[in-house]
Amino acid sequence: MTEPLSARPSATPIRPSACPGLLRIVPALDGGICRIKLPGGVLSAEQAMVVASAAEGFASGVIEATNRGNLQIRGIGADHDGLIASLLDAGLGPSNPASDDVRNLMLSPTAGIDPQQLLDVRPLAGQILHSLEHHPRFHELSPKFALSLDGGEGLAMLEHPHDLWLSPLQVDGQTLLGFGFAGCPATDSPVAAVAPDAAHALVVAVLETFLNLARPEHARMRDLLKEVPVARFIEHVAARSPQRLVIDHKVTDWRRAPTRSFAHIGTYAQATAGIMAVGAGVPLGRLRPSMLREAARLAIAFGDGQLCMTPWQSLMLRNVPAGHSVTVMEGLSQAGLLVDAAQSLSKIVACTGSAACAKGLADTKADALHLAALLQENAISRAVHLSGCARSCAAAHVMPVTLLAASPGRYDLYFRHAEMSGFGDLHARDLTIEAVGALLTADSRSNTDD
Repeated sequence: MTEPLSARPSATPIRPSACPGLLRIVPALDGGICRIKLPGGVLSAEQAMVVASAAEGFASGVIEATNRGNLQIRGIGADHDGLIASLLDAGLGPSNPASDDVRNLMLSPTAGIDPQQLLDVRPLAGQILHSLEHHPRFHELSPKFALSLDGGEGLAMLEHPHDLWLSPLQVDGQTLLGFGFAGCPATDSPVAAVAPDAAHALVVAVLETFLNLARPEHARMRDLLKEVPVARFIEHVAARSPQRLVIDHKVTDWRRAPTRSFAHIGTYAQATAGIMAVGAGVPLGRLRPSMLREAARLAIAFGDGQLCMTPWQSLMLRNVPAGHSVTVMEGLSQAGLLVDAAQSLSKIVACTGSAACAKGLADTKADALHLAALLQENAISRAVHLSGCARSCAAAHVMPVTLLAASPGRYDLYFRHAEMSGFGDLHARDLTIEAVGALLTADSRSNTDD
């Protein structure tokens, strides 16, 4: 049985945040929001069934796939305790309630099974998560403080910025884990590297150093590094690390090879011959309980009985025999999920918008559906982000095309530009969705580079 809620300690970070958690339900226009953090994005089929039932029984039935591989339940009514208890009873909470906010470690959905990986990072991920849960000082971190652990997989989110990221590289025949701060492997080189068996100690040293040097207003690594040079920060980390840091041009000049875009949708060959992962996009990040239940049923019937949520607002069934992959894809498609990257909707991201967020200037979800239909009519598939305000909650990195709401039904259009900050190059202002559709269709026909 679950202990009474009154007996559970609550997470009390010294850097408070309005971010929802499992134990902290935050209000929105459509009701409360609860965020369920999933280790490596993974939950069992049975847990997925519980989430679906909780969304129906305690909320409006809206489940969201987040851009860091977690789940959210929206529209929660008055019985917060009942919702939380049902999720905790299913094992969907932390082993230490005080750590719920800080379990922010992102992995590839194919970690441990990817044919291109250099390291199986799952054991290291387990060590890091254990430290985040049970090291009392780490509970002082901001709920937004996040880590990324890359194993060199062919399917990996490399663009999301993280406070600490780790990525494997080979130097003189030896595999090391390079690491960097306040950035991501897609655009940054490591500042140093360690042997894989020293990586857990390195992570602990980095987090302890951050907490020792940061003031309460330094919620993120980027805030601290504005005042503390990286070289000085590294000196403090090195003093805490039991093994030496490798700081060599072969490390600091290295760059991560890119991965194939939209490989998270459709079939993906695993390292074991004849075994596949099958991925499906969640339309605009919204899962109906029926979708989650059908994915869980398929995971039990044809996979390993687990689902993996991905950083692309999609889900994946792993360890599916190749002979069953078509059946699984058909089942996911019939449930309303997106199994073809050529579908316009599979590449469109939209925040909650004015329908459920007080800061939203436009109904981004409805406008995104309209835009997807316009693009689909012209067989155009573009990566587009619709944001109801400048906070960009739905996209953790700048997407190739951003529509920033200016008023209901009207948007400013930006194209990503490597030399420009923010959303990029402002191409046009105050466009209707119809005008955006026509412009993107014309642009796609003249330029295939997203």
